[in-house]
Amino acid sequence: MHQQIFVNLPIKNMQRSRAFFESLGYQFNPQFSNERGACLVLGEHLHAMLLVEDFFKTFTDKAIADARQTTEVLVCLSCDSREQVDTLVAKALAAGGQAPRPPQDHGFMYGHSFEDLDGHVWELVAMFGTPPAQG
Repeated sequence: MHQQIFVNLPIKNMQRSRAFFESLGYQFNPQFSNERGACLVLGEHLHAMLLVEDFFKTFTDKAIADARQTTEVLVCLSCDSREQVDTLVAKALAAGGQAPRPPQDHGFMYGHSFEDLDGHVWELVAMFGTPPAQG
């Protein structure tokens, strides 16, 4: 089916957004990055395109949601461990992000999230087994 994913997110300030994600340990693909858009590498075939709002507007006729006021998407990334989840959230908070909710421990899955500088929610989960049977 699909080979890659590129999630497109509007941002207000390229320099601040790049610095924020670099402080979390992420890198950008320079081939697909400039002052209007930056390709955030989340994994081998996982990417987020951070697009300055006026450039983002060239891809849609709809109004851009203010992620600080509304939720347009929840980006969820898997992590290798509970420690990796907590480390990334701690780095996000140190870089000016916020944690909108407390961590969630479901036994088979541990998760926490952060909001980036533009209010986009990034959920992080580490899974340790299978969920309990429903019903």
